[in-house]
Amino acid sequence: MGKKVEQISIFMENKAGRMAQITRVLGDAGVNILALSLADTADFGILRLIVSDNDKAVEALKAAGFTVGKNEVLAVEVPDHPGGLAAFLEILGVNEINIEYMYAYRKSGHAILIFRFDDIERARSVLPGANFKIVSADELYSV
Repeated sequence: MGKKVEQISIFMENKAGRMAQITRVLGDAGVNILALSLADTADFGILRLIVSDNDKAVEALKAAGFTVGKNEVLAVEVPDHPGGLAAFLEILGVNEINIEYMYAYRKSGHAILIFRFDDIERARSVLPGANFKIVSADELYSV
């Protein structure tokens, strides 16, 4: 199995221009955003990103004053046809694997979903046996 996939999470105030500032910092650092998810409340948001270079991104964002974290997620290739996602989610349900959150990524005609599970190791052991490909960091990050 290849290198594990990490995402970065940026905690930010929910105010105009904040996303532009974050993306400018990353662009100036030469970091490409591959996938993203934004969850917000009235006062703050959490921006989750899969980027081309985690270390460079974290360094640049922290230097710009942002609070940044890294955590492991699982990238899974899901069949890109009607019912493909439903079949995948049914496997999770049968195996009692809970999704904390998910977001999509598309690469070379493949639907790749990024997941944070309550038990990532259990998901990592169940999914290949159910014929779902877990995508390594090297595969995901190569643009």
